[in-house]
Amino acid sequence: MARIDVVMPQMGESIAEGTLSKWLKKVGDEIKRDEPLFEISTDKVDAEIPSAAAGVLAEILVTEGQTVPVQTVVARLETEKGAAASGAPAGTASGGARSGGNGATVGAGGPPQKQNTAVPSAAPQRSAAPLTASSQASPSAAPSAAANSFEGRLRTKSSPLVRKIAAEHGIEISALSGSGIAGRVTKRDLEQHLQSGAPMSGVSAGHAPSFSRELPGPVPTPWPGDRVEAMSKMRALISDHMVASRRTSAHVTSFFEVDLTRVARIRSQLRAQVEAQTGQKLTFLPFIIKAVTEGLRKFPVLNASVAGTSVIYRKSINIGVAVALEWGLIVPVIRGADDLSLGGLTKALNDLAARARAKKLAPAEVQEGTFTITNPGVFGSLMGTPIINQPQVAIMGVGAIEKRPKVMTGADGEDTIAIRTCAYFSLSFDHRIVDGADADRFMAFIKQYIESYPETAA
Repeated sequence: MARIDVVMPQMGESIAEGTLSKWLKKVGDEIKRDEPLFEISTDKVDAEIPSAAAGVLAEILVTEGQTVPVQTVVARLETEKGAAASGAPAGTASGGARSGGNGATVGAGGPPQKQNTAVPSAAPQRSAAPLTASSQASPSAAPSAAANSFEGRLRTKSSPLVRKIAAEHGIEISALSGSGIAGRVTKRDLEQHLQSGAPMSGVSAGHAPSFSRELPGPVPTPWPGDRVEAMSKMRALISDHMVASRRTSAHVTSFFEVDLTRVARIRSQLRAQVEAQTGQKLTFLPFIIKAVTEGLRKFPVLNASVAGTSVIYRKSINIGVAVALEWGLIVPVIRGADDLSLGGLTKALNDLAARARAKKLAPAEVQEGTFTITNPGVFGSLMGTPIINQPQVAIMGVGAIEKRPKVMTGADGEDTIAIRTCAYFSLSFDHRIVDGADADRFMAFIKQYIESYPETAA
């Protein structure tokens, strides 16, 4: 028998910690490989984490509701087959990955990672160079021994999110004492440093400090008969992110009425065929996503991000679609949406939405969206002003699709009243880089594309 460490997984490049919200097994339970072991909450996703190996849950080290850095050992499994022992440095901070006499560290949801006594690597990083000035070493600067140590590399090679915030506020990461593994500086450390009185030269796009708990004004108190409940982890994070997005982006919203009568007819003709091919219900949303991907190709500034005083024009078109859950909101991402057919979009959309509600999404499936669509119209809303999903620069809202009387001009110039299937579309955009003219041209393109929807696109 051997023991294997189960760690808090790295849930994307900008995630430094996670909250273990629920254990799905108890000590002594047998567990199969890929069987759900625990649930986590981060600022990106609520998800069930499967076991990376079969065995018996021997020890639980992190309790429900506890927030810990990524790579923290949360439990240990007893297995028949064990990997070689990992040689973590003796000086690692408490709560970091620990080594056991016969154990191997595994990231939940992935295969066991065999480790040797060489210096272990830090949490996974993207190969692309960061876009902040502080992340690039001067050619003439000779790296110090401390900077090349495990602890030094963890501190200075913190997540892209941390590096970005530090760069925009002129903070030298290596000078801070972090609370993460081996002194790794986390987003929380930076926020505490800034709140302690450090000067604030700007706000990182989409990653501002938690302002929602610092807003001025009277704090309400409960009255007799009121019920008081603490926010869930997801709700608290949504609260922080919405306020941060409002403070980060210069929000402007534009509205267009779109006639979907032609799309409704094509959908009616294709519904049986698509449902037979994919096993999924064909809704209006795949048609809208298709129009959006074409619009983003034509107007790339809507598919961009702001990095300080630079603009990143994304090559990939990854469409996030907001999914309402009973306990909050999540935005799974359809990657490479511009390469998918109508049937492919239908299948991807319905699959992601179903797994979001079942907490079965993988971390990568809520990462790297470039544009978001929210569809409050399914609840009857006519229109709205959605808040931008940082670090994107635009989000489109789709209102209720319903039949309305419209004035139509015939071929002979005569005006008639006709029944048309219509909806109000709204676009909230970041006026820092998107001008009103570009936003309205984009929306005019979406309107024209949908109202004269090409048969070839179906």
